Amino acid sequence: MFKAQAANEVEAKGINPGLIVLLVIGGLVLTFLIGNYVLYIYAQKNLPPKKKKPVSKKKMKRERMKQGVAPPGE
Repeated sequence: MFKAQAANEVEAKGINPGLIVLLVIGGLVLTFLIGNYVLYIYAQKNLPPKKKKPVSKKKMKRERMKQGVAPPGE
């Protein structure tokens, strides 16, 4: 008789509210992460690559000097 009463109490209580909160927050985090991944993949396929910064003339001269190419004025 006591076991039947305990089983009825568990069924009447239902799902633990803490579990519901945990599932909702977990679902939102999972949705956020999956959404970010999908946007990242979309951006990789459809957006043009970033433009590289132009190399300054000073740096170009320095690189030529390292390679041993004479500057055009000399």
